[in-house]
Amino acid sequence: MFNSLSDRLANTFKNLRGKGRLTEADIDATVREIRRALLDADVAVPVVREFTAHIKERALGAEVSEALNPSQQIVKIVNDELQTILGGETRRINMSKTGPTIIMLAGLQGAGKTTLAGKMAKWLKKQGHTPMLIASDLQRPNAVNQLKVVGERAGVKVYAPHPGVTSEFDTPTGDPVQVARDGVAEARAKLHDVVIVDTAGRLGVDAELMQQARDIRDAIEPNEVLFVIDAMIGQDAVNTALAFNEGVDFTGVVLSKLDGDARGGAALSVASVTGKPIMFASTGENVDDFEQFHPDRMASRILDMGDVLTLIEQAEASWDKAEADRMAQKFADQEDFTFDDFLAQMQQIRKMGSMKKMLMMMPGAAQIRQQLEQFDEREIDRVEAIVRSMTPHERVAPKIINGSRRARIARGSGVTVSEVNQLMERFAQAQKMMKKLASGNMSGLPGGMQMPGMAAASGAMKKANKKNAKKNNKKARSGNPAKRAQQMQQAQQKAVPGSSFGQQGNKDFNLEDMNLPKGFEKFLGDK
Repeated sequence: MFNSLSDRLANTFKNLRGKGRLTEADIDATVREIRRALLDADVAVPVVREFTAHIKERALGAEVSEALNPSQQIVKIVNDELQTILGGETRRINMSKTGPTIIMLAGLQGAGKTTLAGKMAKWLKKQGHTPMLIASDLQRPNAVNQLKVVGERAGVKVYAPHPGVTSEFDTPTGDPVQVARDGVAEARAKLHDVVIVDTAGRLGVDAELMQQARDIRDAIEPNEVLFVIDAMIGQDAVNTALAFNEGVDFTGVVLSKLDGDARGGAALSVASVTGKPIMFASTGENVDDFEQFHPDRMASRILDMGDVLTLIEQAEASWDKAEADRMAQKFADQEDFTFDDFLAQMQQIRKMGSMKKMLMMMPGAAQIRQQLEQFDEREIDRVEAIVRSMTPHERVAPKIINGSRRARIARGSGVTVSEVNQLMERFAQAQKMMKKLASGNMSGLPGGMQMPGMAAASGAMKKANKKNAKKNNKKARSGNPAKRAQQMQQAQQKAVPGSSFGQQGNKDFNLEDMNLPKGFEKFLGDK
């Protein structure tokens, strides 16, 4: 969504690197580029004006002039201001203390309210709640059926007493307000703790739409009224948001289609213009592609700093604890890493969702965006097919996989022998890394896996040892054969038995004083 904006900001900050002091001209040029980047991203002009004014004010102050690294301080200021216009801090649902928490969805037709209702229900179910969906959109063709399908995929109950219309030529019947009121009563009777009401939308803002939304709001008295907005609509997002804010006075914003390729100006404009926080975001087509909106994490994504916290939360939510404990124990026991373990880890990663999305959350991902966009998600399926084509014995003893076995595995998995060979090579490297980690030997691991300074220290030690060895050899050898023989004789006299253990060659010692174990004297020669 924010690819274009991220690239423009990254290029702007790149020009500041290496400067020990920023002049007013440098700051003006930077602010000018940031303004252009935001306008190109369809951010509302009043928001851009206010945003750049705050950045310039802080950049010209003592905050940057006294900083050790002014360019990084500018990035920090932009990060802080991005968080502010995105809402400042994470806003969570105000849960009802008595009775079910009622959440009403409002927005234009096509914004994705119905699909989002199912996603939110699934998300709340994972949090331990028992949500119920209410089909109050009786005007859009097949809206009720769509909500039933979405509810079934999410595994939640749908209250839909009226079928709605099935085509655009049907005359709408039924009372959406009464359906919403009866649905809340049903949820209260069946002890559902959260109710999500899907309301009708229009292709444009009109008085009839607003009146119906207000009537539903007055009838059910929701705890939250969430305005669902398509993140791809650009500048018009501000006018639509202001109209709905005036009409139904919503309490929060939900961004849908955040995975699209639009420029993302709506997300950066709505919260600032309306003063209402962005609470959730829909990030894909699957029912699980829904997440809490965190302004600080979104600002980090825009500035290509990554979103590791969200990545960790996804891992914790999908990771099998029993499998993780089993791998940890195997790691501690220094057992071999097998293809069965490899397959188990692959399946754990698949539970987390799209690999491409996860990789894009890593810091610096924008620099390799082109490679990530070319990443084929089906590669994981091919790897799994190769492993499953192996016999149980081959998985635990991969060294027995010779040429004929590799050809058989390739035929069984529908890939080429070269792809099997590549997987075997990568697996061998993974095995070596696991062994080094398990044994505590961190040397030789790739890049950041080494302890800080370990490689440099190891290299310095090797150089010093070689230098000392050469020096000692030069001292020990002489060009005169007689003198060399004399040096060797003197060296033998110095090498007195026991001197390596701290005993002096000319000093007698008593074995009884050493408190050795009984019977140990037989290992000391004739004693």
